[in-house]
Amino acid sequence: MPLVLATVLVLVLVAVGLVVVRPGPVGRWLGEAPATPAATGAVEPAPVAVLAAADIGAPSPSTDGLRTALEPLIDDTALGGRVNVAVADALTGELLFDRGGGEGTVPASVTKLVTAVTVLTARGPGHRIPTRAVAGTQPGEVVLVGGGDPTLAADAKGFYPGAANLTDLADQVRDALGGVAPTRVVVDSSRYSGPVYEPGWDDDIPTGGFGGAITALMLDGARKNPKAGQGWAERVAEPDLVAGRAFAKLLGAPVDTVRRGTAPPASTGATESVGGGPGVELGVVLSPPLIRLVDIMISESDNIVAEALARQVALARDRPASFAGAAAAMAEVVSELALPVTGLDLADGSGLSRKNLISPVLLTELLALAASPDRPELAGIFGGLPVAGWSGTLRDRYEAAPGTAAGAGVVRAKTGTLTRVHAIAGVVTTTEGRLLTFAVLTDDVPPDGMEPARAALDRIAAALAGCGCR
Repeated sequence: MPLVLATVLVLVLVAVGLVVVRPGPVGRWLGEAPATPAATGAVEPAPVAVLAAADIGAPSPSTDGLRTALEPLIDDTALGGRVNVAVADALTGELLFDRGGGEGTVPASVTKLVTAVTVLTARGPGHRIPTRAVAGTQPGEVVLVGGGDPTLAADAKGFYPGAANLTDLADQVRDALGGVAPTRVVVDSSRYSGPVYEPGWDDDIPTGGFGGAITALMLDGARKNPKAGQGWAERVAEPDLVAGRAFAKLLGAPVDTVRRGTAPPASTGATESVGGGPGVELGVVLSPPLIRLVDIMISESDNIVAEALARQVALARDRPASFAGAAAAMAEVVSELALPVTGLDLADGSGLSRKNLISPVLLTELLALAASPDRPELAGIFGGLPVAGWSGTLRDRYEAAPGTAAGAGVVRAKTGTLTRVHAIAGVVTTTEGRLLTFAVLTDDVPPDGMEPARAALDRIAAALAGCGCR
């Protein structure tokens, strides 16, 4: 029965069509209303499956078969001098192929798989991150308290669909103040501590458009322009103050008086002042549920969202919401899940830090655990995994490079890229229908070798898709 249940879950996760459907408890985590049939209009045809379904009776590849298929590809000089690989059966968790699989390797953005599993474990898929406004110590003073929501917007036209926005929060504050004009906005971003940039980040990360200052209060992932596209975008240097000024403008308070501070503790006892005494909550807005944020983080490799989610793990484990506190909390959750921690050394949640080390075996076991019916809350990591030749960071891969066509529409994986570092980890269905988890990490590629390395990684995953390997 456990094997049957696991197989059913894998079939649901892997047989994904053009439209992602999340029935049952996952739909409830997302806050979705039950679907109702349209009164009029033509019925659209069923979407064509993007990924082939796994087969409960499919044979598992043998270690010798995998060795024959993979080792010549692993030895490709495009992958540099250090390539570590692991392949496992997704249903049983059995390790089928291991070449340096237990060695900690710089993972780049593949780190986000660990971030996803640990935050879903620590917080749960339905958790929402609050942004609050409370009364300050002076009449009309409003304190904007950041809870760590990276998707918060100024209005309904923010970068992230469905995000909470300051316009709604300002409306609540005006109602709570009962006509008293706001006089000043104070920004409280003390929920986070420590440096806003991880010390292990490359020097160009703060200004390179893929990272930014990590503060507990920000708008649109710290983008300067909420209409910027996915991926690269100019980021503001002080996200919390930018958010505070936007809030002051919405409240009609002086923008040039916005400053950082901390919210006063809530008053004890009754008070007759309008809106309550200092520290009384004047309004609150909530982020989308974490399962949506995990989707965003994985599908578009969003580094700012990843760091925010890592800090949620720290907060859930009563650790400082800093880079160091988040890394320690994530490692703690990995250990609690009985996943292998040998070779694990974390410095951030996004993978931008070169100090991160993760073993391929940890990644394959983590993916198998997420597919297990024993941990349904972890299944959310599969919704955002890019599909080869179809979506996310794999959208433009598995097409032109020789030897990769077999993986198109069959490989579903998270990628990672830094200078000299290239990685891929995910799930793949063999030609005979067996679902495998795999991870290939290399951190010694020539600096100018990105495209050849990516093609070499894709050939390894495609080989898994195209063989029975028995």
